[in-house]
Amino acid sequence: MKVIAIDFETANEQRASACSVGLAWIEDGAVARVEERLIRPKQMRFSGFNIGIHGIRPEDVENAPEFPQVMDEFHDDFVGAMMLAHNASFDMSVWRASLDLYGRAYPDFEYLCTLQMARRVWADLSSHKLNALGRHLCIAFEHHNAAADASVCGQVALAIAADTGVGDIPAIPAQIGMTPGKIYAGGYRPCSCRRQSVVQPC
Repeated sequence: MKVIAIDFETANEQRASACSVGLAWIEDGAVARVEERLIRPKQMRFSGFNIGIHGIRPEDVENAPEFPQVMDEFHDDFVGAMMLAHNASFDMSVWRASLDLYGRAYPDFEYLCTLQMARRVWADLSSHKLNALGRHLCIAFEHHNAAADASVCGQVALAIAADTGVGDIPAIPAQIGMTPGKIYAGGYRPCSCRRQSVVQPC
């Protein structure tokens, strides 16, 4: 199964304002390819708050293609893939909202949230934000750069697969009690984890 990590940055508080996307392909136990594309939002409104996070300004994207053209480049990669995102509820909502804005059909794939997986597997860590996990795994990177975030998301998933003793990333959900999320032509299903039972002391 193809495994691809994805990360979006947005121009403002609206989910349908993607201004950058990063993608990382995981093959043979490593991040094998990383791509980043700037995106021109349909409404060119950038908030100072968002600019302060990722550093992308309107002039950086004024000549970039809009969301459908950017994502169509990778359409064949997405079909049937296992997608990864850190805090997938955000990234998948950006994807869906952007497709809705342009009246485009959803692709068909399952996805995993590396934030939920990290909370499950590394429960003793004080933070499960992507930059904190980077420090935990001794990975130096530029946080909130979409390509770097996607790459580290993929590396987090690989580390979780190793720590749980499974052969590859798609095998993680069954090991930790996770139900993969799914996006499909008719809608979506969020990624979720079963509640863990608490053993009371005698």
